[in-house]
Amino acid sequence: MSVPSSTMSNEDSTGAADRLDSEPLHMPGSSESDCSRALLRGRPSWQEISAPYTELDSGLLVTHVNHTHDLLRIQGHQTPSSDRQTSEEWLSNHSLERTGLTLSHLLAQSKSVTASREGVRKQMELSSSIVSEFESRLYEMLELYHRRMRWLQEGSRKVFGLVRGSRVGVLIDASDANCESGRLQDLRRNLLCLIDEQLCHKKQLYLLSFGTETMLLWDSPRDVNPRRLQEAQQWVQQLGGTGGCNLLSALKRGLPCREINSLLIILGSCPDQTADVLSAYVEQCLLGRTLPLHAVAYNSNTPMTCAAVKALAQASKGRFHCGASDRQGAAHSSSDIDLLRREAQRAGDVLNQIKEMRQGLMGDTLISVTQEISTELDTLPPSCLLPKPPNHDGPLSIEMSNHLPKTSADWLKSNGLKAKKLCLYQVLAPNAYALLEEFVPILRKTVTSTLHEKAMVQCEWHDGTVKNVHVDPPILYNYQKQLGRAVLALEQRVEWLTSGSRQIWGTVCEKRVVILVDVSQMNSLYLIHIQHSLRLLLEQQLASKDSFNIIAFGTDVKPWCKDMAAATPENLQDAWQWILGLNCGGSRNIMGALKLAVELDLQAAPGRSQGVYLFTSGVPDQESAAVCGYVSESCAGGVLRLHVCLFSTAEPPLQDCIPPRFATTAETAATLRELARHGNGRFYWLREMGNVESDDIDALLAEMEKAVNYSQKCALLVDSLAQRTGRRQPQCDRTLQTPPSRERLRPPKLMAPRPTALMLARKQTRGDGLDDNTMSQKALTWRPASAKPNIPPAQPMRSWGSVDTDAKQKNKPEASQAVFYTEDGNSVGTVFKTYPKVKSVRKSIPSAALPKEEEFCSTKQWLKKFSIQKLKLDLHKLVSGPDCTHQKKLVPTVHKKVSAKYCTIFPSVQINGVVKHLQLTVRELEQYVTQTERVICRYVQRMQWLLSGSRRLFGTILEKKVCILLDTSGSMDPYLPEVKKELTSLIWEQLHRNGVSFGLLSFSDTVLAWRGALAEPTEEACHDAVQWAAQLRAHGSTCTLEALQAACGYGDTLGIYLLSDGKPASSCSLVLREAGRMTAGKHIAIHTISFNCSDSAANEFLRRLAQQRGGRFHRCHADLDAHLVAHRMLTDGFSDEDDPVLPVFEGDDLRKLVQEIGKARRFLTQARAFRALLLDKQKTADPDDFSMSRAYAGKPNAFVSSSTRS
Repeated sequence: MSVPSSTMSNEDSTGAADRLDSEPLHMPGSSESDCSRALLRGRPSWQEISAPYTELDSGLLVTHVNHTHDLLRIQGHQTPSSDRQTSEEWLSNHSLERTGLTLSHLLAQSKSVTASREGVRKQMELSSSIVSEFESRLYEMLELYHRRMRWLQEGSRKVFGLVRGSRVGVLIDASDANCESGRLQDLRRNLLCLIDEQLCHKKQLYLLSFGTETMLLWDSPRDVNPRRLQEAQQWVQQLGGTGGCNLLSALKRGLPCREINSLLIILGSCPDQTADVLSAYVEQCLLGRTLPLHAVAYNSNTPMTCAAVKALAQASKGRFHCGASDRQGAAHSSSDIDLLRREAQRAGDVLNQIKEMRQGLMGDTLISVTQEISTELDTLPPSCLLPKPPNHDGPLSIEMSNHLPKTSADWLKSNGLKAKKLCLYQVLAPNAYALLEEFVPILRKTVTSTLHEKAMVQCEWHDGTVKNVHVDPPILYNYQKQLGRAVLALEQRVEWLTSGSRQIWGTVCEKRVVILVDVSQMNSLYLIHIQHSLRLLLEQQLASKDSFNIIAFGTDVKPWCKDMAAATPENLQDAWQWILGLNCGGSRNIMGALKLAVELDLQAAPGRSQGVYLFTSGVPDQESAAVCGYVSESCAGGVLRLHVCLFSTAEPPLQDCIPPRFATTAETAATLRELARHGNGRFYWLREMGNVESDDIDALLAEMEKAVNYSQKCALLVDSLAQRTGRRQPQCDRTLQTPPSRERLRPPKLMAPRPTALMLARKQTRGDGLDDNTMSQKALTWRPASAKPNIPPAQPMRSWGSVDTDAKQKNKPEASQAVFYTEDGNSVGTVFKTYPKVKSVRKSIPSAALPKEEEFCSTKQWLKKFSIQKLKLDLHKLVSGPDCTHQKKLVPTVHKKVSAKYCTIFPSVQINGVVKHLQLTVRELEQYVTQTERVICRYVQRMQWLLSGSRRLFGTILEKKVCILLDTSGSMDPYLPEVKKELTSLIWEQLHRNGVSFGLLSFSDTVLAWRGALAEPTEEACHDAVQWAAQLRAHGSTCTLEALQAACGYGDTLGIYLLSDGKPASSCSLVLREAGRMTAGKHIAIHTISFNCSDSAANEFLRRLAQQRGGRFHRCHADLDAHLVAHRMLTDGFSDEDDPVLPVFEGDDLRKLVQEIGKARRFLTQARAFRALLLDKQKTADPDDFSMSRAYAGKPNAFVSSSTRS
């Protein structure tokens, strides 16, 4: 039906045009499902799907969508859009107060048991189901806040924030500072992204750029259509620097415009006016008018720019955004993100208060969380009680991949540094020349050209040779920019590999895939995690494969399908339903699963790419050699590949769950890594906190390290060229700029004649020469072959003032010379053979040689080789040289003590109460900081090793023959299960692995021995010892003396490890005296272990017993978690000396190591302070003094005399 043009108003036609421009055009062949998928892809991940304003048809609604929107607008129900709301508007519907998730809402559901009155606390009772549901909703809301914050930091919103309003004016900073080299291209690119993502959805735009003068694109706001957007994009491409930053003139042009309802200000440099002037002008212009300003500090962290942006937003009741456009560019400060962060912090505070409520007390109120206990839970599997992710049991959301999956090795073949021709040696090769040597017949020796010392820079090549290189800084600068882009691509690849199912399985590249899933009893508490990992794989990667199969194995092997099935959506959904029905049980029959995968399924299609992905958490039941041999034979053709995905769990999940084959975490990883190598596949190691090892990511990180190494070499080449230019540049400047003086106008002096040998000898005789090894000696002591040997040659006379002892002559550095005749007559020339070595008093910063593997020794022995003092990194000794002492000397003429002139050049610091001159350079201090950080990292790794495994409780076993004494008195009853578990770990981890002969004794009222003598650490003996320890029970008192007597009977060379939680039943002094008598004349060391003992007297007794008998004292705290502190130090760095605070250890090994860490951290803080002091001194010092200080710092021997005089 046609509508006459006269009946349609201008407003309706404008709205129709806007809708036609904003609505996407569909192709005639596009289906409705494709359109729905496109809409789903365009919706933000945090946006709700349900419509919030759904009403019943009251008869007034009609079918036309425009009439529907008009009717809803009249009724006051304008449909809100979450992706166009500010955080303040969005939080009005999603805040904790609006959703009923504050603490007051939770307490309103509690039941008061006892009212609060004087002397009696108020008691309240809450159901555990209510608390759990409330806590779950809080976590969902917290995740919603984080998803919206991530959404606000994507695309143009990361740089400019969320632009509100339908008619927007944009003021763009086009000053020289914002449009300088390197920033202009990024500014144009980001503005084009802003137009494509946000401004294209507005109704009207008004664009203006400002520098010293303002420049308008249009005289007034214009309607948005494709032609206007194209004009805006062309205008952005022509932006350039136009002088200063006159923001006030831009505001005078933008604020009077009445057609706009939002003003976006993009400020990239410090404005010419102050923030107070700008905010006052905005307040005056907006009196009686509402125009919120959205002020953006573009890629600028200067305080003046950020202050101006915040002042403008506050004056107009608008918003501000301080963002960055780099790859690490999360918004530094933003109104929208700050509101979300505060709301997320409130949610975190409520969660912490709920944790306090579970402990029974919140402030002065007693709170009890009641739980309903049911006997039916005993019959359910443990997986039924595990928390599940959202929509865990629902159908799969299958995604189709648009790119060809590749391993990192294949990806680097086309995107690596070598593929992109970004190897440093490829760039330097056209301007690199090898060193040439030629034989000179006159000199009868091979010489090398020295031209490179003036025009080139020497560079070590990849094959170990040294080449001369012409350094072109512009080429190297562009090369470093290309390296930066290459590293950015590598980082994006790493981020992609650590997302979704690729974080667990890597990239599934084969077309035919078999998944082997470990569902042994050891994984019973991780079944939900296994199912979720398989769900991600089915949704994201298997849909593009030809065929697949899934095999679950415990003791028995259960395939999903007998043959390979096509990867259709129906088969994927059916496989997911089969996975939901899996239960854990049995051991790990990996060999059976591999045989089923190789012999039945994959052999059906020879010659095609086939991959087996093994997902397990431990070593196989069979011998590793047998499994590796079978895999190597099966994968010999190169078509089949076995990839291993290891999921590590912290501890065995159940008390009655015994692993079929014992292996530590490191041994498990080594076994499965070797299995992947035999299968020509990749190895992935995943923990609950994230990836530990990934072959794909390791290859990318190695490429990134290579790029960083190339960049550092470029910087060294440019620095070498700059230093060489800096030495010659002052002469060139004086030659070009200084007017010719009178001395330069004089005729040049004639060169003095070349001295003969006789002339040099005469000078030496008069005392003019000071060197005994000069050419004159060679000439005077020479005699022809016909001369008589009894005629002594002429000897040069010594100087009258040179009276040296033989010792001084020996210590004096000498230089040997060779004399030869040149072509010019009888002229004599000399060549130095050796040069005198000058001994420097300056101490260089050494490179710390640290071990990679841990040594089984005490901390005292370990620090004898790797302490700060042994590594020569003692900062006080490096600063306290003989030329650093600050002294004053009495000057008779002025009758007072004064300092040397050089005392004002070098900064003075106090070292152990003595004032010293700081003569270390900034570079040397940076080297010291780097080496000290390496040493601290190694110390922290040693501390983590001492706190891992059985060493946490028993310490490090040092002897080859030991006897373990376990206290099984009544006080040990609560801790005995933990001691048994740690003892099992000790037997397998330290005794069996290191071949330590051992015996076991338990003592309470009596002493109970495992065997009568020490046993060799065979597998049978270790199994027997574990079974013997499992039947121990706690009862009675503590007969420590009798246990020591029984242990001393095992031999004369022995290490006794006594574990107890208190004092003995007998006298402590008696035990100490008898222990000394029993071990007299024997090589018996007694090591004591205090386990959960808070009695200071008992700990002192155990410490004295260990010190008296040459052992070590070790104290174990069950509630002390030092791993978190160590992890923070390794991840956050060592920027603060006191944060994080290391725990206080009382054991000998950990206490000494922590003391050494504290000493290193103090030196590190002092070195950084010294470096800052030097930098401040360089900024404020006189240029002549600074150059003089550098000269003396580079020549320490020349400075010794002047420094000691001061």
